Formats: sequence, structure tokens, C-alpha cells
Amino acid sequence: MTAVDTAAVHAGRDDLAGLGVHVPPIDLSTTNPLPSVADGGDAYETLATGNPLPAGGSAVYQRLWNPTVARFETALAQLEGTAEAVAFASGMAALTATVLAATRDGKRHVVAVRPLYGGTDHVLASGLLGTEVTWARADDVAAAIRPDTAVVVVETPANPTLDLVDIAALATAAGNVPLLVDNTVATPVLQQPARHGAALVLHSATKSIGGHGDVLAGVVACAPDWAARLRQVRAVTGAVLHPLGAYLLHRGLQTLPLRVRAQQAGAEKLAAWLAGHPAIERVHHPSRHDPAGLVGRQMSGGGSLLAFEVRGGAPAAATVAGACELITHAVSLGGVDTLIQHPASLTHRPVEDDAKPAGGLLRVSVGLEDPEDLRADLARALASI
Repeated sequence: MTAVDTAAVHAGRDDLAGLGVHVPPIDLSTTNPLPSVADGGDAYETLATGNPLPAGGSAVYQRLWNPTVARFETALAQLEGTAEAVAFASGMAALTATVLAATRDGKRHVVAVRPLYGGTDHVLASGLLGTEVTWARADDVAAAIRPDTAVVVVETPANPTLDLVDIAALATAAGNVPLLVDNTVATPVLQQPARHGAALVLHSATKSIGGHGDVLAGVVACAPDWAARLRQVRAVTGAVLHPLGAYLLHRGLQTLPLRVRAQQAGAEKLAAWLAGHPAIERVHHPSRHDPAGLVGRQMSGGGSLLAFEVRGGAPAAATVAGACELITHAVSLGGVDTLIQHPASLTHRPVEDDAKPAGGLLRVSVGLEDPEDLRADLARALASI
């Protein structure tokens, strides 16, 4: 198996030498020439039903297939250790397509493990996709499975509390029900859920994979049968990734291992310092809390996201977020610059009250700045309370 660092640089670039180029080209064509009416119709039928582009066949229309997007998908699949991957216009578009693909056979029940990203939690709890959700602890998933369960959904590390879940144990508990793991926080650099039994691996590629806060995207890594389902949903609903976004994501993969490890080192330093600060009640990071010993066994590190709870609850948390100067008060994560936000008011605002993050909890996505500069900024902000 190719090391993740090597795959990050070279995956999805096998056709470049034959094209006579060193950097992947960007194909912006929205429509493509058809060799004949019959061949065009056959190609359309093949692609619209989720099948791969046949060798020498017309791509017909960008909503059905695009070579720049396909290169990124190939690269991401190699990093995750899956046969294929399917990219979408956003992380939520990827999640929506996955739920629709999982429930197309009439099964409408979803088992979900909290905490989850607020958007995922909201769309499942709302029933907007025609599903019924049962919220379960990881240890209770097996008991929550029903004959009409279509998929089990989990995020590990979880957003925003960084709770860890044993993927292999959860896959066993799910049995024949496919397990969807949101791997956005860990990235394939630190964790490959498919190697532990996940059928579907979801990323908000907007985050660490893009890494620079300038592209919105989602992607699902999976086996060929799931990829066909997902491509069909994408073709019909139109939630396609623009080729320029795919190019930026593919380029972002080349530095992903370096960025993730450097950001993780900064997060560990900040977590250790915050744990000793008198204004902090609790620090959330896998380096501080890993009762099942998953770091080193399931993950190769704790990642770049951390959270901490300040004394004084929501008012104090709001003061700290607003007092940061170097750290940007903004949502999202995984970028090169450090961000801080109050999940209960923002990303997790739609979450039901009994599952909402604590009012005093702030989430920090650690970037590539010098950790000492970040520590100094947080120290000033904490001094304000």
C-alpha cells in the first residue's frame, strides 16, 4: 500500500504523462460533442444511471461526468483506501445524496450517534429527507437497528466535542446495515474508516481537504455499487462539484499530510496549555481524553480541532470569542488560519436542546500559525473574563 504522503502527491495523476502535461488540466466544458445520436443516447443512459464513463465515450454533459472532478475523486478514494469516490457541491449535498441513495429501496429508518455536525443533526432530526431517526449511543446501536434501517450515521472525532467512537465495533453492531462515517475532522491522513468496516466515508471537503477556505465541496468514498447509486442521485439532483473546485481540492491534497500534522501539533500544545488555565473548566481533544485507546489504533493522531469550556457559561464564551484578535471569529474548520466559534449559537444552533453543546463551549480550529502566538491571543481573550 502506498504511503498516504506519497498518495497525496501522486494520486489521480496517472493520465498526465499521456496528455503531455505535469499539472492536471481544468476542463470547464458544460457540454461535450456527441459522435452520433445513437452513441450520444447510449452515453447519456450509461452516465445518468450512475455508471462510469466508458472508454472513448462522450461525457455528454458536466452534470453527468467531468474529467477534472474524476481525477480528484480517484485521488481521494486512494487516500481513503476505497475503490471509488463521488464528489458533490458541498458536504451537506454529499450527505443528502448518501441518505437518498441508502433509502431508495424503501427503508426510511436511520440510526445516528450524537454528537454530529449541526447540519447533519438538523437534516436527520427534521425529517426533510423523508427519514425517521433514532438517536443512540454507540453502545446501543445494535439494539436500535430495525428491519427498515437504511444506514447508521456517526462522526468520529465528533464535532464539536471530539468524542471518539470505535468504528470497527460500530460496524459489527450495525451488522448488514451500512455504516456511514463522517471523517471530516480526522481526514484520511489520520484515519481511514473503510479499513475498519465503514461502507461510506463522508467528507466536507470544504474543510481540511481544501484547506484554504476558498472552495465548497463534499465527497463520499465507497465501493463501486455505492458509487453508482451516488452518481445517479448526483446526476438527477444536480448537486455537482464545479471543475475549478475539484482542481483546487486535488491540489490541496498534495499538502494535506503536512498541514494536518503541523496543525495537530499546534492543537496539542494549545490543549495542554488550556487544561491548566484557571478560566477553563474542561478541554476537549483526543490527546486529553481517549478512554478506549483509539489514538494509535484507529487514528494516528488527535487532529487539529479542539474545544474548551469557559467558566461563566455562554456570556463568558461570547466575550472570549469576540476578544480574539489574531484568531478569526468564524465558522468552518481545517483551514490554514485559526478560527474560533460558539457551536451552540452557530453550527449547532438547530440541534435539539437536549443534544446542544454546552453554552460555555468554544470550538477552535487550529491553523498553521506559531502556537505561541495563538496562545498569547487566547490568553488576552481569556483575561477579558
